[in-house]
Amino acid sequence: MSFFPRIFGINWQQMQAKVRYRILILTLLPILLTLVSLVFITIYWNISYTGQQLFMKVKADLTVANNTLISVQESQEKQLELVMESWPFQNDFRLFDANKQKYRDQIDSLLNQQKILLDLDFLRLVSVEEAAEDPDLRQMLQKVQGSSPYSGLMVLSPERLVRIDPDLVPLASITLVETPRSQKPNKSVEERGMLSRSLLPVPNADGFVSWYLDGGILLNRDIRIVDHIRDLVYDEGTLPERSIGTVTIFLDNTRISTNVPLHFFPQGNETVGRALGSLVSEEVKSKVLNQGLLWVDRAFVFNDWFISAYAPLVDVQGKRVGMIYTGFSESPFIHNYLLNIIELGTILMLVLLVSGLLVYRGAYSLLQPIERIHHVVKAVQSGRNLRIGSLGLERENELSNLAEQFDRMLDLLQERNTQIQAAAEQLEVKVEERTRSLQDKTVELQNNVELLNETRQQLVTNEKLTALGELTAGIAHEINNPTAVILGNMELLKYELGENAECVEEEIELVIQQVGRISTIIRSLLQYSRPGEFNAPLEMHQLTPIIEEMLVLVRHSIQEQEVILSQELNASFPIEVNRPQLLQVLINLVVNAAHAMDEKGRIWIRTYDWVHNDEPIGVKIEVEDEGMGIPKDQLSRIFDPFYTTRADGTGLGLSLSYGIIKRIGGTIEVSSTLGKGTLFTIGLYHKAKEDQNDTPYKGLHFNDN
Repeated sequence: MSFFPRIFGINWQQMQAKVRYRILILTLLPILLTLVSLVFITIYWNISYTGQQLFMKVKADLTVANNTLISVQESQEKQLELVMESWPFQNDFRLFDANKQKYRDQIDSLLNQQKILLDLDFLRLVSVEEAAEDPDLRQMLQKVQGSSPYSGLMVLSPERLVRIDPDLVPLASITLVETPRSQKPNKSVEERGMLSRSLLPVPNADGFVSWYLDGGILLNRDIRIVDHIRDLVYDEGTLPERSIGTVTIFLDNTRISTNVPLHFFPQGNETVGRALGSLVSEEVKSKVLNQGLLWVDRAFVFNDWFISAYAPLVDVQGKRVGMIYTGFSESPFIHNYLLNIIELGTILMLVLLVSGLLVYRGAYSLLQPIERIHHVVKAVQSGRNLRIGSLGLERENELSNLAEQFDRMLDLLQERNTQIQAAAEQLEVKVEERTRSLQDKTVELQNNVELLNETRQQLVTNEKLTALGELTAGIAHEINNPTAVILGNMELLKYELGENAECVEEEIELVIQQVGRISTIIRSLLQYSRPGEFNAPLEMHQLTPIIEEMLVLVRHSIQEQEVILSQELNASFPIEVNRPQLLQVLINLVVNAAHAMDEKGRIWIRTYDWVHNDEPIGVKIEVEDEGMGIPKDQLSRIFDPFYTTRADGTGLGLSLSYGIIKRIGGTIEVSSTLGKGTLFTIGLYHKAKEDQNDTPYKGLHFNDN
């Protein structure tokens, strides 16, 4: 089995069969395997170690971000302590503590100035009673120990933000944005605010704490913290070109403070807009926000893949209320990976090319004789008479000995082929003579068998017709007398009844018609057995009245069955026929169709003009049933005389019908499907073609579906 399948359109099996290529491949194979191994080792190192370093870096970045957030809260506490220890505050607070109503505006004005100076979003002085009544401050009071301050995160609704400062409500409102790979938001605006809040006890001159300084910042829309963290961990030179580092603070799964850009410029890291209101991906939310675990992996951030780290944020009660994120774009690193692979692949191809040229030039003296031998072998395979001859090598050389022996073998083979060819030609002549003799005898035997079958069939038919003629003559004699008596008695009955005959006149006329039909059938039977003795006159008729008369006649024959006769009589072109004989054919087809169904079903009778080259040439009649159908092996025999599948049938109905249609040059075709039904189609010309023997066509069609 070959270890070189067909790859990149190259048949490596054929290359193995050529010695020069095998030498080249075997020489280059160690080099190729070594270089490919280096490429895969480099790729593995990049993916495993470099990827691991990236995740370690982003995790360290997340730690810096968490510590920075904690340092912001500690800085807030120090700012409040500086305010409390400042001389203006101590002076105003002493006056305010002595007379709250008079100096309230003065202390509020001072705190407002300090809020602006310290870049806080709110700073106020609240009493112990007010703090105890405020449910948000009560949570922080439980954490305050002695005169030490306490800081933490807090998420407040708009109603609770108003109690601190009404100006915070519009700042907290952020419109939510549908984000790929995230859950669809259930609201359009995030109105809650996330606060970094500090509470500092303020003792009076007696050392008793009856007031608190309440201050902090609103993280919604605040970009100072995230930009400060970004500048710390993603300074210039820490990331590859075109990579961008980002930091985000989430309220639940919504970005409320971020430097993730809405759009990127192709050059550099400049961004346009910030992705405020966008949502974190569903998988990150599930792991970090719902389960409280760290996420250090690649993640889909707004509209691109980033190497990311997420950690949950908890409020003063220890509940998870959001997340903090650090990360940098992944695509520049992938670009560097691909560039390294392309560079290594290029080096590999160059080394292979140079190595192949050196090996080929070194083995040229060995490959040239092999090429000569190969050329002669291919020529001999194609039928050309060539020899290797001298290779220009020493006589003791293995290739020279091989070429000499190969030429000698070709000479012997050519001599043997000549002898075999002469014997084969003689054998071929004898085989042709014997084959020709057998073919002549086979054709003669087939002709004799066909003639014998035709003669036997003709004898059987003649015997049947002779017997039928004798039988018909006797039947006609015996039936004509009773029919004459019936006809006479009906005339006498009509005469005797007189005017009373009107109530049964239709039945009397029907009996007289049926007696006439009996006489017609007898004549038709005689006509089939002795066709030369009967020539029914042909007249021009419209087809529709004949069909309507036939329907009246068959009504009594099929009235015991639940058979529905559907009519589509559209033929208008006159035809030359014998009316009684055509009636006999149609009655026979309809009665046969009724017998083909089990007591119930539908029979369709359709007529339409027969058009050829846009000119009417006659009419066509279709009789279709939904009976059991005719098997394929029986379909070819239904027009044979005396062939029937019914126990009470004579086998003459269809044969007689076929003979009547044939005599006037019409056509009759049959199409049948087992289990679905049978369709008889009769074609009648405007002018009967009695002189044409080949005009009728007995078309038989069996459908397997």
